[in-house]
Amino acid sequence: MHTIGVDIGGTNIEVGLVDQKHKVSARAKAATPSAGPKEFVKLISKLVDEVGGEPAALGVGVPGVISDNVLVKAPNLPGWSEKTDFRGMLAKKLGIPVGLGNDVDVGLLGEWVAGAAKGGDFVLGVWMGTGVGGSLILDGQPYHGVSGGAGEFGHVIIHHDGALCTCGRRGCVEGYGGRRAMERTIEHRIDAGFETSIDEIRQKKHKGHFTSGVWQEALESKDPLATAMFRDAVTAVGVGVASAINLLDLDRVVIGGGFAEKLGTDLTSSIEEVAQPLMLRPSPNLTIVPAKLGDDSGVVGAANLAKSVVVR
Repeated sequence: MHTIGVDIGGTNIEVGLVDQKHKVSARAKAATPSAGPKEFVKLISKLVDEVGGEPAALGVGVPGVISDNVLVKAPNLPGWSEKTDFRGMLAKKLGIPVGLGNDVDVGLLGEWVAGAAKGGDFVLGVWMGTGVGGSLILDGQPYHGVSGGAGEFGHVIIHHDGALCTCGRRGCVEGYGGRRAMERTIEHRIDAGFETSIDEIRQKKHKGHFTSGVWQEALESKDPLATAMFRDAVTAVGVGVASAINLLDLDRVVIGGGFAEKLGTDLTSSIEEVAQPLMLRPSPNLTIVPAKLGDDSGVVGAANLAKSVVVR
């Protein structure tokens, strides 16, 4: 049985045809639309046609809060201002069963069935991309909380009345460690006269935003402003990770998303360095590791979610 996995990110939508062994046999990709849910349904339908095959079902990960299979809130997607039955819209358009999940939940699910989280029973997933997402595996099961809102690591408050987050609150991890928030801050500092090469790197790469690849090159060139800002991002994530470990007694933390794909163990080692002195009594089995599947973690996880829809 093959299923389709769809991973909706702030920059791109990834679609893959996945087999029973969690291998992606065909894939398609497109830029994330700036319009609302109807445009997303149209684009996903087109990408599913490009992938081909005869999928039994489709799973989709969306950067937002899911409750009772309804997308309640998606602050990082323009045009998604109301509760949306996105699952129902896709199922009607495609004519196959559809499973819906939070993007980081399906990303961690992919890593749990086939990647860096495999074998872990108490796992935190942290995805550093446009925003900062989180997901949990507790006692060997995905954990979503009472109404589906558990795991919102990016909105853990680490600094009362701190930096403004995209959610409208202040002091969230995402307000320091999310790429969109970092981009806003660095633009303000450039306007204030700080010197940096990061904007030149962005233009050289023909990017509309400061992508993970742009940040990687700026860090490798030891740009002072980019280095200082990224240190702030890593510190925010490290403090949040330490707090989660103290609360939940985890055996694994998996760091995914665009930054992890580009920076790998350099990033996880830096996060661990921040977290280590703040942990009260960590498990001797605790490891902090980068995701293994790259872009495929969300696709594989979403396809696995689709399997559960077929089984039901």
